[in-house]
Amino acid sequence: MRRWQCVLVSLPLLLLAACVPPQAVRVKGDAGLFKAQLAREQLLAQTRHWSLQGRLGISNGKDGGSGSFSWSQNGEHYEFTLRGPAISGMNFRLTGGPEGAVLEGVEHGPLRGPDAEALMRKALGWEVPLRDLRAWVLGMRADSGPAELSFGENHLPSLLQQDGWAVDYRQWDETRQPPLPTKVFAAMPPYKVKLSIESWQFQ
Repeated sequence: MRRWQCVLVSLPLLLLAACVPPQAVRVKGDAGLFKAQLAREQLLAQTRHWSLQGRLGISNGKDGGSGSFSWSQNGEHYEFTLRGPAISGMNFRLTGGPEGAVLEGVEHGPLRGPDAEALMRKALGWEVPLRDLRAWVLGMRADSGPAELSFGENHLPSLLQQDGWAVDYRQWDETRQPPLPTKVFAAMPPYKVKLSIESWQFQ
């Protein structure tokens, strides 16, 4: 094999190695850390109108991709838009609230149903924990069941384990009060969801 071919073969491996983050420092929470986290969650729970933009990557162990996304939450109503071939090569828009959900941009759509997660499963075959993700993306425990928390050196959540998912908080915007996550990786084998949040807006 020629030298330049060896370089081309080796380059993706080197890039992947360069992207692997150092092992995070994680500690079990003490009374002070959990008290501060509870105060964060109580404050953020009162924030019912927010939006974010960023990049999303998703994989089911065999197929996957990435794209840009936006998410708006207005009380119990939401709008989630994905642009790019992140899931099945489609762009789609998911909207809904207590009355049900609508998934547009998919084959034979739009699809309607009482549950957004069930719509995603039916239309795309993907398991995405949208209900819990609404809390996780804010750095909060969801109200769906018991959760285990570990904290980082910044005294903010580093790893959240809930409903079979491991939510890894890789980066926070600590200039905000309260601080907000900017890199969130959630995994429940074989599924992986990676969010890189570029901007937050609150009303």
